[in-house]
Amino acid sequence: MVSTRHHPREFPSPERAAKELVKSPTTTANSRKWTHTPAAAVTIWLLVSVPLVLWDASYVLLRPHSMPGGRFHSPVFTPYALYGTIDYIYGWPAFKARNGFTAAQTILNLFETAGYLWYLAVVYVYGSTVVSGRGSPQTSKGLLWLLKGNKVVAGRIGAIALLVAYTASVMTLSKTVLYCKWSISSQSTGRF
Repeated sequence: MVSTRHHPREFPSPERAAKELVKSPTTTANSRKWTHTPAAAVTIWLLVSVPLVLWDASYVLLRPHSMPGGRFHSPVFTPYALYGTIDYIYGWPAFKARNGFTAAQTILNLFETAGYLWYLAVVYVYGSTVVSGRGSPQTSKGLLWLLKGNKVVAGRIGAIALLVAYTASVMTLSKTVLYCKWSISSQSTGRF
């Protein structure tokens, strides 16, 4: 208290100080808005992996019609003829044994993919290009715009999109760890 005795003017009351803080131009709604900057590498990865997952899911969920000898096998699912001899979970042995693991894993893949597709849709619809300076040219949205790294998704929708993509990524990682553990333990002991 001693140091404030000779202050040149009176300090404002706490209520008045709070009102002045709210009116301050440095704390506008736009300056406090959360933003997410989508990485170009993640966008490219999703644009490549999502169609592959959908192709794989269609093979699994259309079995036995998508398997060798089935009416949908050629030409779309022809590579799976070889793959089914290497990874038995995709081939006839697992299908004839009525092993449901492949279909269950595929359903989880589709949930992850739905999350990734929603994330990409939010980035495309709500994303805006980061521009510097006045009079910057407007960029039209398209595939090239989506692949560039100079865009942001602001606000709550950006935060939710990032959370959905992160959750789907954790699902992907956990399944990968499960597969690796299953592969190691099933080869050495014959059971999980």
